Amino acid sequence: MKKQAVQVLKNNSLFIKMFLIMVLSIVAVSLLITFSSIRMSSNLFMDTFSITNTKVLEQIKTRFESYSFSIVSATHEVQNNGTIKRVLTQENQNAIETSGSYLNIIRQMERIYPTVESYEANMIVLGENERLFNMNYSNWPVSWEVLRNHPITKLSISEPTALHYQFISSNSFNDKPMIVATKALMESSTGEIYGVLYFPVREEQLKAFYEGYTSKENEVLLVDEKGKIVSSNKEELIGDNAIDVLKLAKEVETEELEFKDVRVFDNDYMLMSEYLPTYNMYLVNLVDKNVVLDNLINTKEILLISLGIVLIAVIVVFLISRRMTNSISRLVKQISTISKHDFNKPLTETGGYESKKIANAFNYMLNELQEYVDIVVQAQQKQRSAELSALQHQINPHFLYNTLASVKFMVQQGKKEKATDMIHALISLLQNALSNVDQTITVEQEIKDLKNYVLINQARYGDRIKVNFFISPDCLDCQLPKLILQPFIENAFFHAFNEKKEGFIQILIGQKGDNLLCEIGDNGDGMEMKGDHTKEDIKEKRHLFSGIGIRNVHERIQLLYGEEYGVEIASKKGEGTRIKVELPLQKAESLEKPKEITSI
Repeated sequence: MKKQAVQVLKNNSLFIKMFLIMVLSIVAVSLLITFSSIRMSSNLFMDTFSITNTKVLEQIKTRFESYSFSIVSATHEVQNNGTIKRVLTQENQNAIETSGSYLNIIRQMERIYPTVESYEANMIVLGENERLFNMNYSNWPVSWEVLRNHPITKLSISEPTALHYQFISSNSFNDKPMIVATKALMESSTGEIYGVLYFPVREEQLKAFYEGYTSKENEVLLVDEKGKIVSSNKEELIGDNAIDVLKLAKEVETEELEFKDVRVFDNDYMLMSEYLPTYNMYLVNLVDKNVVLDNLINTKEILLISLGIVLIAVIVVFLISRRMTNSISRLVKQISTISKHDFNKPLTETGGYESKKIANAFNYMLNELQEYVDIVVQAQQKQRSAELSALQHQINPHFLYNTLASVKFMVQQGKKEKATDMIHALISLLQNALSNVDQTITVEQEIKDLKNYVLINQARYGDRIKVNFFISPDCLDCQLPKLILQPFIENAFFHAFNEKKEGFIQILIGQKGDNLLCEIGDNGDGMEMKGDHTKEDIKEKRHLFSGIGIRNVHERIQLLYGEEYGVEIASKKGEGTRIKVELPLQKAESLEKPKEITSI
């Protein structure tokens, strides 16, 4: 029994060593991570909360109160200014008196305005006598009529003794949200309201009161008595209703709590608040608990420790197992070269018994695989050649039939000379068409063949169908398969002008990036199509295309160059058809010819 146990240990010594090392490494990593997390969490907690957020809120509250004090001071000065009161109550003045009144009130407002100007707030006075004085028109370009009927004015008049702070969202005359302080101007002895005073300040200026205290995990909200967020370091929240936040802030204030754990905005927060009585608003501080907890762990330090332990373990395992795995490593290196298609280089049969058996079996597999690859390559070459040949011969009889029909028609009409010219043109075309199936020709030669074909057809149809060639000169020496464009010209001649008796066919060839683009368009009868038919449509919906030529050309192109090339078709009934043929750009060694624009 003891000997059997020893033998098992010997046979599995590598596994046991690696297992023990990995277990020890995992235990060490776990202990170090736990220790580091606890230590860093404690340090971060002490650093973060040594100055509490409650004191921070008190500092922010002081800034808001300072601004409010400036508003109150300016309001008091305006309320007690006789010149302002007189100008806002005078009526039926002539132009000179009006000018003088305007100058007097502007002087008085310019004297008072610096009280709030440091906060970048504006000051506006609205009189019941339809007079409005705006110290910074660009801040709020509002007219007397709009302001007089505005809800903030109605609220101020309804409660003339109170100073109101009201939120105005962005609109057509105010591109950014504002908080406007308003106070009705009232005669103390009679209680008569003779105007309204406004102190609009942009929300972004109020944000400066607390922006330095905010961060990703530390948010500040200013919530009015209706639960609307009038200011926040997160701009997307401004103007939103947050009744739940207002309710929680009131609970903290009523219960005199330092903070309250809450869940708002689909997240867990620690909420603290301060009531601003002058504004009748709550200053709310939300601390994201999840982000704070994430920051309690120094990921970088943990990662470095873990990486160091893993690296040491890997090095130790490598040193221990290297001598036992040398032969396997050599096999792996040799096999990696096989993946680069070097099938003719056999593995060296060295090392232990297992390594030799593996190398021998692998070499046998390589020999079998090489023979199989050779057979497959030869079969694919024969299949490709046969398919190209079949496609080529599919065009030739179809083309020859139509052409000979035209020659027959000319002979029957007694036009022997024209018939002779047509036969010469046909001979030239057949010499090119019946040559090597894999041969490509230049665009220049293809155009010559097309012109011969057009000559044959126009001898039959006359000049009622015009053919125009627009060939970019840098394309004349480009290569393309033979008879790649002729089927589309043939299709246009025989099918595009059955209803219309006259028209034109245009052939355009040019470069588009790394591709050669050929377009054949006509203004003939056209056909009903639901949108354009792409290369995939032609491949998958062959029943849409009745002629041999179109599908033939498309299959030839994809067989030669791949599925990203081919034919696209667009047609509309009564307007004509447009064929686009896209090929890879292949240049031939020839001189560039001048641009050719001809009409036949």
